[in-house]
Amino acid sequence: MLRIAAAQSLISPDIAANATAIGALMRAAAAQGSGLVQFPEGALSGYPKAQIRDWAEVDWAALDRAQAELAALARELGIWAVIGTARRAGEALPRNSLLVLNRDGALAGVYDKRLLSASERQDWFTAGTSPLLFSVEGVRFGCALCIEVQFPELFAEYAEMGADVVLLSSYSDDPMFGLLARAHAATRCLWLGYAPPAQCAHAVPAQVIGPNGAILAQGGSLAVIDLDHGDPAFDVALTKARPWRAAQRALLPGRVALSL
Repeated sequence: MLRIAAAQSLISPDIAANATAIGALMRAAAAQGSGLVQFPEGALSGYPKAQIRDWAEVDWAALDRAQAELAALARELGIWAVIGTARRAGEALPRNSLLVLNRDGALAGVYDKRLLSASERQDWFTAGTSPLLFSVEGVRFGCALCIEVQFPELFAEYAEMGADVVLLSSYSDDPMFGLLARAHAATRCLWLGYAPPAQCAHAVPAQVIGPNGAILAQGGSLAVIDLDHGDPAFDVALTKARPWRAAQRALLPGRVALSL
C-alpha cells in the first residue's frame, strides 16, 4: 500500500527559501511514511505575476542548484517528489512544469502544462504537448496543472491511459477548482491529489480526494492518505462504476479519440 501526501508550501520570490520550504515538507512527509509527496504549481521557481514579474529576474543557475539539492534529498529520504517549477527548454519562453523526482533522486519524468491561460500563452510560457504517466509501486500517476482542471478531456485521457491517481498542482485561490477536482475524481473514479500554495489554501486547502469524490484528507501543510484499492468504500467506484462507464462510453455514436 502506497502512502501519498499533497503539500501546501509557502511560495516566495526567493528560490533558496522555496527549496528550504519544500525540503522541510519532504522530510515531514517521509517521517509520516509517505512514498510520494506532491507540491504546488511554481513551488520552486515562484509563479508569474505573483513572485515573478519578468523572466530576466530569475536566477536560473540558482534554480538548477536548488533542483539538484532536492533530488539529493529525495535520494536521502527514499521518497518521490513531484515539484512545480518553471524550466527552460531552449525556447523563447519557459515551460510551466512538474518535475518528478524518484526515490533515487533521478528525474523520472517532466510534465509541461499543455493548456494555458491567454496571458500565460502570450507572455509567460510555451505549452507542453504530452500527458505524463508514471508508476510508483504499481500505482499509476498522471499530472495536471491549475487551469487544466477546467478541461475534463485531460482527466478522461488519464483514465483511459489506466491512471489510478491524477496529481493536480495549482496556484489559484478560486474555490471552483476544488469542486471541479472532486467532480473529475468522482466521474472518472480516480484518486486526485490537489496541491495549492499556502497563500491560496484559504480557498481550497491541500487535499486528497478518493475515487468516489470524497475528500479523504485536507488542510494543514500536508494532506496524507493511504492508497487502498481494497477499501470497501471504493468498491462501487473501482469495480463497478469505472468499468461500466468505460463500456458505455465506448458505445457512444461518433466517439472519436481524444486530441489536444
